[in-house]
Amino acid sequence: MRELSAGPRVLLRRLRELMAEPLEPQERLDRIVRQIASNMVAEVCSVYVLRSDGVLELYATEGLNPDAVHLSQLKMGQGLVGTIAASAQPLNLSDAQAHPAYRYLPETGEEIYHSFLGVPILRAGRSLGVLVVQNKAQRTYREDEVEALETTAMVLAEMIATGELKTITRPGLELDLTRPVTIEGDSYNEGIGLGHVVLHEPRIVVTNLLNDDAEAERARLAEALGSLRISIDDMLSRREVSMEGEHREVLETYRMFAHDQGWVRRMEEAIHNGLTAEAAVEKVQSDTKARMMRLTDPFMRERMHDFDDLANRLLRQLTGFSGSSIESFPNDAIIFARAMGAAELLDYPRQNLRGLVLEEGAVTSHVVIVARAMGIAVVGQAAGVVALAENGDPVIIDGDDSRVHLRPMPDVQKAYEEKVRLRARRQEQFRALRDVAPVSTDGQKINLLMNAGLLVDLPQLAESGAEGIGLFRTELQFMIASTMPKVDEQEAFYRNVLKQVKGRPVTFRTLDIGGDKVLPYFRSHEEENPALGWRAIRLSLDRPGLLRTQMRALLKASAGGDLKMMLPMVTEVAEIRAARDLLQKEVQHLSKFGHSLPRRFQFGAMLEVPALMWQLDELMEEVDFVSVGSNDLFQFSMAVDRGNARVSDRFDPLGKPFLRILRDIVRAGQRHSTPVTLCGELAGRPLSSMALFGIGFRSVSMSPTAIGPVKAMILQLDIGKLAAELNAYLDQDGPGESGREFLTRFAEENGIPV
Repeated sequence: MRELSAGPRVLLRRLRELMAEPLEPQERLDRIVRQIASNMVAEVCSVYVLRSDGVLELYATEGLNPDAVHLSQLKMGQGLVGTIAASAQPLNLSDAQAHPAYRYLPETGEEIYHSFLGVPILRAGRSLGVLVVQNKAQRTYREDEVEALETTAMVLAEMIATGELKTITRPGLELDLTRPVTIEGDSYNEGIGLGHVVLHEPRIVVTNLLNDDAEAERARLAEALGSLRISIDDMLSRREVSMEGEHREVLETYRMFAHDQGWVRRMEEAIHNGLTAEAAVEKVQSDTKARMMRLTDPFMRERMHDFDDLANRLLRQLTGFSGSSIESFPNDAIIFARAMGAAELLDYPRQNLRGLVLEEGAVTSHVVIVARAMGIAVVGQAAGVVALAENGDPVIIDGDDSRVHLRPMPDVQKAYEEKVRLRARRQEQFRALRDVAPVSTDGQKINLLMNAGLLVDLPQLAESGAEGIGLFRTELQFMIASTMPKVDEQEAFYRNVLKQVKGRPVTFRTLDIGGDKVLPYFRSHEEENPALGWRAIRLSLDRPGLLRTQMRALLKASAGGDLKMMLPMVTEVAEIRAARDLLQKEVQHLSKFGHSLPRRFQFGAMLEVPALMWQLDELMEEVDFVSVGSNDLFQFSMAVDRGNARVSDRFDPLGKPFLRILRDIVRAGQRHSTPVTLCGELAGRPLSSMALFGIGFRSVSMSPTAIGPVKAMILQLDIGKLAAELNAYLDQDGPGESGREFLTRFAEENGIPV
């Protein structure tokens, strides 16, 4: 056994010498297949490489007809070679011609060979080609021979991945690793970004494949495994496991994999066959990933991601790799990640970011909220995109169309460049309106505000021409922090916000956590329907210390100035009174200890829960202002989950029922002289914001990028004329055109840009 297992090491040593020689790619490949055939006592050795058109082309052979090189082809899944590439699994056959997938290629002259061993050439679990040995005699190849051929295939994978074979690829054809790929996902934020891939967790490229001392490599592996296990145990022993960005169940899975003897044994065998410790990790990782990628069970596929993450951690231990340096960060970066935290996104240079592509996540996840605040295009649920990409690959992210074009064709690139130029011209036109007052053609002034939640949002206040911040989401500060912000930290943050807005009004919404906004350090109970559960003002009133701390910070930060504060998800007016009592206690506390207080204070509530529709007059009397949260109000009014694709488009917020609800709110505010504003997606689209102005809204808050298009619409709009026609339409019963159809027709007839 000892004698047999020496073979792979001898072969790898000779291949290393071949790789070091100054040879042309075709000659190097020809000598490699001769060396493999000689070492394995095979009469045939052939290399097939996968092209971008899904065809496996014979690139080199020893034993078959040499004229077949670059002529013999098999499609993915076709023949034995195509089957190996498609399944990413080896085939070991004593009589190849008896296999149902066997396909005869007359130009090769292979019909005289019976035994067949083929292994996939893998990189990151992807098939890049197939390596085959054949013999005339019928025999089944030994397990150590299969292992030797798989190990050898890694050398060929590196040749393909580094682009060495490009010079011998026929003109007009490209290898699979460079083929254009279009992946459909879900749009999490609109916009288009042209740039280059930056893998959030860069793939570690192992260049040192072959070892000189197997015992030393085994010792390196054992040491790295020990360090990895200690680091996992250390994370699990901490109370705040989530501070590391990992959930306890994931870490438990990591620990299980890290102690799995089967995994360790396979890596040790690869080292014994001649690979370095890091090459052994990569080989076993790629083999395992290739098998697991074809599983349909979502639980098992998730375990594949856990295993992949763990293997990458081990590779980092072995190579000392610490990630990409900011110096090498491209100025048109599009981040690719399986998943990532909001704080991690903020670590990247914001001015260089053009987009974010996620394999997981949801439109409401923290990182998406931050990305939207940064104004970059986001596509999520882009399955498998990380494995298909390499750092530096050209890419186009289309947040409008929910697509990612990786290594795009020249005509696609050109079309998008024109599209981006057109958008840039439109944005330039909108920027020209920045200092123009948003006044309609009949002289009605509209108050255009922007939504914010992070300091990175604030420069957009001046850039967009917004008159202030109509919704400052204070929970974002909590969501990107690793521990609960103390009162001094909150005060400093709010003071910084007020300083940067330079006297413009800011409406701070108190903590809206719970539901889909989970703080990693704040444990809440599992709920079947968290959107309707313990969240926002409900949670704050049950944890008054949390709300009082925030109120104290806001009061101190606003000392001598104006403070505008509102409560989220109010269901009963009694909740407002309870919160006001807590506020009064904080005012008394600060006064007692000689702290300055705001010069002017306004206390408001968000109207998001339909129950308040039957308390409108009482609500308007109780507060200084009301802000309508149109997203949640529509969701709750229509019993529609916005994240459920089957029902999210079933009802239209521009339909009569919802527009009538919004009109009732505006009229209640007018009766009591209580200002009413609206923040939500309805405000940020010209057509729907036009409807809001028609039913009486004169103040709306939206994303900064939406202000220009909405202002351009206002400048062409006769609000009085629209109000007369829209109210008459809403007062009519019975069938007829939809609200959206009515508004679209009105815009077309009156030349209004929507």
